Amino acid sequence: MRILLITGKGGVGKTTVAAATALRAADLGYRTLITSTDPAHSLADAFDIDLGDAITEVAPGLWGQQIDTQRRLEMQWGAVRDYLIELFDWSGLQGVEAEELSVFPGMDELFALAEVRERAASEAYDVIVVDCAPTAETLRLLSLPEILSWYMDKLFPAGRKMVKAVRPVLSRMVSTPIARDEVFDAAQRFYERLDGLRHLFADPDITTARLVMNPERMVISEAKRTYTYLGLFGYAVDAAIVNRVLPEAISDPYFKRWKEIQDEHLGTINDSFADIATLRLRLFDEEMVGVPKLRLVGEELYGDLDPTKQLSDAKPFRVAEEDGKVVLVLSVPFVESGEVEVLRHGDELYITVGPYRRSMVLPDSLKRREVQRAKLGNGELRVTFGLDIER
Repeated sequence: MRILLITGKGGVGKTTVAAATALRAADLGYRTLITSTDPAHSLADAFDIDLGDAITEVAPGLWGQQIDTQRRLEMQWGAVRDYLIELFDWSGLQGVEAEELSVFPGMDELFALAEVRERAASEAYDVIVVDCAPTAETLRLLSLPEILSWYMDKLFPAGRKMVKAVRPVLSRMVSTPIARDEVFDAAQRFYERLDGLRHLFADPDITTARLVMNPERMVISEAKRTYTYLGLFGYAVDAAIVNRVLPEAISDPYFKRWKEIQDEHLGTINDSFADIATLRLRLFDEEMVGVPKLRLVGEELYGDLDPTKQLSDAKPFRVAEEDGKVVLVLSVPFVESGEVEVLRHGDELYITVGPYRRSMVLPDSLKRREVQRAKLGNGELRVTFGLDIER
């Protein structure tokens, strides 16, 4: 089973690359599903067919789906939403504003993730290609299961017990709506649907991300940031795909300076992503829409490569033993030392890189050891653990 996450800055052609990757996999004989977690779906446009929430055959061996997250939200989040609307109504906030606030940012991505997990568990497909939302949303999407699990493990049981204990008293003393059992049950079912997502997406033997970019300065910078933060959260990236490269055959003097600039950017890409595979795709002279043209894109992009295989051995997280000490090694490419902060609290390690913060539950082998130092170098954060805390 393989899951390929295709992501990149908006407008770089990631949907075209995702569609071409899925079609190439299907042509090689893999039972392939392509699905979109981007709220602004464009898979239907790429294949030039009608494509909705129902899984639809796109080509022999290839099925497609544009997940209707609103429908799933109504089914899974309805009780919680109704309670929140009731609470907002009590506080004086009514109408559209209350309905908007009853659905938290990122809920649509969570339902899309849950759908991908269910499709993977069905074993009906050999490969699932995910056309992800633009990079900022993808980072939030992939970190949500881990963040939600923290809240559910730490806060949910205590909150439910407290409300159950005080509900009879509070209901007689105040008019504030008190959450009923069905509200907690709905939240619990929602969490259970997401259980295991972290394991599924963080296993590099199953899931790898591919970064799509154009040879442009701002786009490359965004791709480098995405690479860093995916590494921070423990997700493997196995390829950088450079789209819309000017072909060598172009000799018009108008494009001479453009080609010089692109050559500089291509050199930057080769240096920055040297530890993963780098694939190039030329700028076509027409829109690559529909199955025949997407098939051509896939053939040119992957050549003799099997797109379902790991294109590079990327493992962003590992534990090593050095000189009698245990070292936690986390891949954080393109990060300067001043941008990283490491804090140990109980059995958890808090790692902050720029605006992103990760709470990592330590493996059993490290829970009884104390952090001695954290050192950044060569794109890796190395956290050294010494002797057992109780010694």
